[in-house]
Formats: sequence, C-alpha cells, structure tokens
Amino acid sequence: MKQLIASGFGIGLLPRRIWGSDNGAGTLGAGIAAVIGVLLWNTPWWIDALVAMTAIMLSLWATQPFSKNNADPGWITIDEIAGTLTSLIGLVGWPWLIALVVARLADIFKVLPGTQKAESLGGALGVTADDVVAGLYGLAVGSLLAGIL
Repeated sequence: MKQLIASGFGIGLLPRRIWGSDNGAGTLGAGIAAVIGVLLWNTPWWIDALVAMTAIMLSLWATQPFSKNNADPGWITIDEIAGTLTSLIGLVGWPWLIALVVARLADIFKVLPGTQKAESLGGALGVTADDVVAGLYGLAVGSLLAGIL
C-alpha cells in the first residue's frame, strides 16, 4: 500500500517501465496534481488547502520506508503531488499556471533559498519538504500575480 501511494498511485513507476529510468517521474506526478487542481478550480480555497495537506500527510507516511539513509528514489511522486497541490491553493487562470511552473522549476533546480536545506532534512521529511517549499514559492508568485490581476 505504501509503495502504491508513494508512487503517486503508480504514476511514478511508468517511466522505468516505458524508457528504463525514473527520469520524468516527478513531472508526471506534478501533472497528476495539475489535473486534481483543475478539478478543484470551483471550490473554496480551504478545500484546496485540505487536499494539499492530505497529500503532504500521505507523502510523509508513505515515503518513510523508502527514504532510509536520505534516499529519495525517483519513482516516488507523492511528494511532487503534495508540493504542486500546495502551489495551487486558491488559484485559477494565469496565476494558477504560473504557480505550477514556478513550483516545478523550483523543485527541479533547487536554487531558491530553503529548497536544498529542506531536502537535506533526510528521511520522509526531506523527501517531502523540498517539494512543499518549492510549492510555497509557486503559491507566493501565483498569489502575487492574482493580486495584480
């Protein structure tokens, strides 16, 4: 059960089966979160937050057995789902899209303050925290844009 959830309900296992590596698994996980985010467009912001918090809790629980010795296997995608859902809280339209892109880039490149430090926490917390920090950057940028528009 934990592997199924950690892999984003199997989405993280697809790249290895298709092209023999885990490359792109995180982006597929973010794509699943984007679909969920679109489905939540017409809900109050607190529903978005509740869904994101649920994903964060699932990530912390499900990744624990696979994150020994600071491992972050590429097939684990529930953390990308959690981080991406965090970035989309209460947003729609262009701000939503910009938040999604910023969060994904922040997670991939880990150059923004706090992302590398969060990842270095180790264990399930490290696996999840860098994605949530990246998601918070996306949410901040998206919210600023929403305020301007």
